[in-house]
Amino acid sequence: MKVIICPGIHSSELTKSFLGSVAEGTKPPIKWLVLPTEEHPPYSPIAVYNWLNQPKIIQEELLFITFSAGVVGGIGAAIALQTQGVKIKAFVAIDGWGVPLWGNFPIYRFSHDYFTHWSSAILGTGKESFYCDPGVEHLDIWRSPETCQGWIVSNGSAQKIRSSAKDYLQKIINC
Repeated sequence: MKVIICPGIHSSELTKSFLGSVAEGTKPPIKWLVLPTEEHPPYSPIAVYNWLNQPKIIQEELLFITFSAGVVGGIGAAIALQTQGVKIKAFVAIDGWGVPLWGNFPIYRFSHDYFTHWSSAILGTGKESFYCDPGVEHLDIWRSPETCQGWIVSNGSAQKIRSSAKDYLQKIINC
């Protein structure tokens, strides 16, 4: 499986910190591919699609983890690739506030606070969602998911499960 990382518009150090946290504890073999945002705008579905649309990449199942502006480019690319027969294992949208989420694959929405979680729900929450409680700053959920505590919410259920963003991401990756 390949994990596609579509970061937002921020320092690459934040993405390195994110990968250092989340990759530790995942089950191999996983290939991590990070969209080079200095060459491809993360908010452009066409740019993300063109970067991914290579036989060596799309021959395997893909799991998307996207953040902020990267959610916009990632969801469009994932939908386009799936229409071409590429297997999308799951799509994780971290703080993609205001971005509609839909697709024929499992979708998980992560939010840095309850307001973002609640106000994004009208645009699609996906299979399950997660929000930080207490809320954190927007970049903190990407920089340090291990420090972000919150709630996993199963859609269609009132049940909530306490977790860290890192632990929940690893659960999604390892399933």
